[in-house]
Amino acid sequence: MSSAKIETIERFILENQPQSAQGDFTHLLYDIALAAKLIAHKMKRAGLGEILGQAGNVNVQGEEQQKLDIYADELLFQLNDHTGRLCALASEEREEMMEIPRPYQKGTYVLVYDPLDGSSNIDVNVSIGTIFGIYRYVDWETRGSLKDVLQRPRDLVAAGYILYGSSTMFVYSTGDGVHGFTLEPDVGEFLLSHPHMRFPSPPVYYSTNESYYEEWTPEAQEFYHWLQGRDAARDREYRPRLSSRYIGSLVADFHRNLLRGGIFMYPAEKSKPDGKIRLLYEAGPLAYLAEQAGGYASDGAKPIMDIKPTDLHQRVPCYIGNRSLVEKAELFLRGE
Repeated sequence: MSSAKIETIERFILENQPQSAQGDFTHLLYDIALAAKLIAHKMKRAGLGEILGQAGNVNVQGEEQQKLDIYADELLFQLNDHTGRLCALASEEREEMMEIPRPYQKGTYVLVYDPLDGSSNIDVNVSIGTIFGIYRYVDWETRGSLKDVLQRPRDLVAAGYILYGSSTMFVYSTGDGVHGFTLEPDVGEFLLSHPHMRFPSPPVYYSTNESYYEEWTPEAQEFYHWLQGRDAARDREYRPRLSSRYIGSLVADFHRNLLRGGIFMYPAEKSKPDGKIRLLYEAGPLAYLAEQAGGYASDGAKPIMDIKPTDLHQRVPCYIGNRSLVEKAELFLRGE
């Protein structure tokens, strides 16, 4: 019989929550883990339960909503709107922030989330994910306001993602490293499988949608050439030996690079000078995780962790992964 310690996510959260956290914080993470189990269950039955395909709606981003998008969005709201732990929620799928309905008690935390990132991949059975971030309230005088939601990623008290793939993984941080849990489907528990995750060095992969190459700035194109090893004469001290891997599902691309080392990049484009990745729901929480794992996230000029959102659906260019690669990207984008 194995003597290895088996640790559930519930026990780990309880034993490792920040000293400043209250019981509400612990239970909030429990509720997100419960949502992950329920979404994972639906994912496994997607081809059988008539929940594949488009829902016939367009979200605030101008994208076709998938049926599972709507399910995941509603589930995360319904599990958290009445608990007394949150003062506001914001979802990538909704145009406005969500206040806590009366008569439910207002809480001290804010939840921002992308319910199903990469959901266009659902119908072709490719890994997708949920991304979330948790803030503390700013303005206690209201039942939740934009002040509470529009905070810098550096002010996050927790962030994480759930990856729905060959297995379901829950990866999160509360400021003391990044820890990964794998769902054991027979018992319905997330078990600690990847403690203290760090970007390994040397990195192995770069991830980008190179079909938009012609839309990038010359500086971004030069950095891309360098990643390919085509510009070795420019930097004789280090020539990256990286392979290209791109899934088109941000959580899956980030997760692979976290395990193997690498960089994900989605540069600004001529038609999208502000980039495509959502600051509040995607770039911010993943930047928090990257920093906790020894990595770095930048918009090409400054740390994403220090960008204060001015809009719920603000977008940013995104370079995220091993610090050495992201800092090299900044050098190229500055023309250095």
